Amino acid sequence: MQNKYILLIISIIALIFFIAADIYIGSVSIPFKEFINYILGNEIKTEYKTIITEFRIPKTITAILVGVALSVSGLQMQTIFRNPLAGPYVLGISSGASLGVAILLLSPVPLMFLPGIGMSWITSISAWFGAGLVLILIFIVSIRVKDVMTILIIGVLFGSAVSAFVSILQYFGEQAQLKTFIIWTMGSLSGVTNEQLIVLFPSIVVGLLISFFSFRTLNVLLLGEDYAKSSGLNLTTARILIFISTGVLAGSVTAFCGPIGFIGIIVPHIARMLFKTADHKFLIPASAIVGAIIILMSDIISLLPGFSGTLPINSVTAILGIPIVIFIIIKNRM
Repeated sequence: MQNKYILLIISIIALIFFIAADIYIGSVSIPFKEFINYILGNEIKTEYKTIITEFRIPKTITAILVGVALSVSGLQMQTIFRNPLAGPYVLGISSGASLGVAILLLSPVPLMFLPGIGMSWITSISAWFGAGLVLILIFIVSIRVKDVMTILIIGVLFGSAVSAFVSILQYFGEQAQLKTFIIWTMGSLSGVTNEQLIVLFPSIVVGLLISFFSFRTLNVLLLGEDYAKSSGLNLTTARILIFISTGVLAGSVTAFCGPIGFIGIIVPHIARMLFKTADHKFLIPASAIVGAIIILMSDIISLLPGFSGTLPINSVTAILGIPIVIFIIIKNRM
């Protein structure tokens, strides 16, 4: 028990280190002395201050929010379906959010029906609607089908169907719209503005609050639906709350940063292995911290230190995540 909390403190220290590293490292080299002066509140060159304040800090905050949101949403999906490969990306939730954004970017219809609403809110609403649609379909299936592996397969099929519809929209989209959407699908943390952060931050906070206050429900669901029913848990209400939380978390991230894969699958497993606990009261914050660290690491790798280019964040998370997913599959087959 004590080792678990010591490890949590070490993880928080590691998180602080990667936050500082993510702010410091970039395509424009900032002298370390200037960076330290900024942290201490001393005066530094205007151009360095602008880069740090206007570009790097918002990107770092975005990275933290993305890591936290995807990790917690993945943890919830793995718990409710009791499947190690469940997650917002695999179950088609991120694809649903992508559909909402695709309709927004490749068609003027949402702008016609939502006059006077900021673009950030329109993007969020579109992503939430798309993610919610897939979640509702999965929820309906989960009521009728009890086998969790079947539900997982159906979720993948939903994701494929949604992706096919997105491909149709791309086919009929104009060149400029298509280019914008393709770039969005690659995933990016640097494109999130301060205006968008004002929407992204409270959205993720709401999703996290629902998740954290549902930790007892998640602990009960981990023991199986029969036990949950015998303990008096209302399964329908529990599923709806968890699906809402997952939809808000995954949908918000996808809206502003694109469909970032693998984080929702791998982080809960890493958190369980490190902290050796199944208690969601501890596992939720632990997964959030580990997820933030991994996204910050991925962002640092994507910056290609010493070069002016930046890799798509989705490519980096895939390179880091695929070996871990393969390990999980082999481990569960042994």
